Amino acid sequence: MTRSEEHPAHLRRRLGFRWYAVLLGGSAAAIATQLAVDSPVVAFVTMVAIVSSTLAMIAVGLHIHRPTHPLPWYLLAASAVLFATGTTLRGVSEYSVHPIDDLFTLLGYLGVGLAALIWLGPSQLRGNYDLMLDSGLIGLGALLASWTFLISPVLQSHTAMVDTLVAALYPVLDAILLTVVAHSVASSTRSETSLRLLHAGLIALLLGDLGYSLETVGAAVRREVLLAPLLAAYVTVGVAALHPTMAALGAPRRIHPHHSRQRASFIAVALIVAALVPAVGSSLEPLDRVVVSVLFALLLIGVLVRSERAIVRSARSERRAQYQADHDMLTGLLNRAALLRALHDPEQWAHQPICLLFIDLDGFKMVNDSYGHAVGDELIATAAARIRQVVCREDVVSRYGGDEFVVLAQLARQEAAVLAERLIGAFVRPFALSAGAIPITASIGIACVGPRSSDTSTEDLIREADAAMYFAKAYSLGYAFQDDVRQATAEPRCPIGHPAGRSTITAV
Repeated sequence: MTRSEEHPAHLRRRLGFRWYAVLLGGSAAAIATQLAVDSPVVAFVTMVAIVSSTLAMIAVGLHIHRPTHPLPWYLLAASAVLFATGTTLRGVSEYSVHPIDDLFTLLGYLGVGLAALIWLGPSQLRGNYDLMLDSGLIGLGALLASWTFLISPVLQSHTAMVDTLVAALYPVLDAILLTVVAHSVASSTRSETSLRLLHAGLIALLLGDLGYSLETVGAAVRREVLLAPLLAAYVTVGVAALHPTMAALGAPRRIHPHHSRQRASFIAVALIVAALVPAVGSSLEPLDRVVVSVLFALLLIGVLVRSERAIVRSARSERRAQYQADHDMLTGLLNRAALLRALHDPEQWAHQPICLLFIDLDGFKMVNDSYGHAVGDELIATAAARIRQVVCREDVVSRYGGDEFVVLAQLARQEAAVLAERLIGAFVRPFALSAGAIPITASIGIACVGPRSSDTSTEDLIREADAAMYFAKAYSLGYAFQDDVRQATAEPRCPIGHPAGRSTITAV
């Protein structure tokens, strides 16, 4: 390792909790002093000191952590200077430098917006319609509140047209920035400390700008109080640049489904704000009523769409969970638990004779030991597909375990024999696997029973079919009925030439 590589690592170790505490404590003391002392000079000195320290922290963070996407940090640094310049010019005189102060501030908004867009990453939005819908609803709620309480009073003021439009533009930009922040908060994780600090800084910026907007519509707010959130935003952004997680900002990440609940809390706040609109409805002009009604309608429609999508998504998740609980993931067939539930269904099998075919692959263990479990899994999946192609759609097909399969069908004894011959014929053709063409056969045991009003239990049916399968495998019969086992047990000698011997049919 070179000396240039050791130096950033050494600095990274030294930037511990103590340094963060010193930076935050010193900045808090400076902001408190600015609030306590009603002096433009103190406010200006505090602004210069904090902005300079923010730029220094961003520079140190870029040097130490070497982020993959450094451009957003440069944009935030430039935005800090632009916001500070606009705020300072606004404090010097309300008219002599107007609208130059607004120009600097708007450019600061542009820098913050570009940084946020780069960090969020357009690829994270592609196809995530729920996330886009939630972000849009949050933006509509913020815009509705901005129009009612901030934009409308500005438009009704008797000032110059340019000043009115610029003053009305700030709440719109705040609503957009709030949407971006809410989107980022709802898609971030707890481990992304730097991103969470940036969220806190942007929220402080929004609070400060809200104060300026309230001042524009006639509220009496001290300039020192308006300046405090902006200074806090600078400090928070600087500390975020020093945290090691700043290097990962902008990297692709998976948005977890549980974040949908977090976004729902933002939407609830937006609806609460919307519910306050009727309280000021009596003072709204006709134009205001039209705009508020349209925004309110869009917000409610969006909430209804979100609710419908949530219901559909919940139902889809339930179906997926049920499918995974009932099916074998390798073959897609029913698993043993689902098979047992199907056998216990009284309505499905109550009045029909049924046959259970127990299928076992001959020589599977040798294939698994010779070629490995991956090839064994290929063989299992391919065998399941061949079985599925032979049986009827209404038949129940299950992977009972390992290389054992079960077919449950409403068949008489003769029909079950025909099905067994077709299944054996499906295994005549060698299996084309990644290890090559592998020949393999199957042995089938069949247990038949009349309507389920009889005393034969599910366990007895499976046990008899399993015993018949072992009988067929032992004597290379291909398939055998449970009667064959009983007959062989009763007779002193097993009839090798039993009519249920291995079929000589060709592959189907």
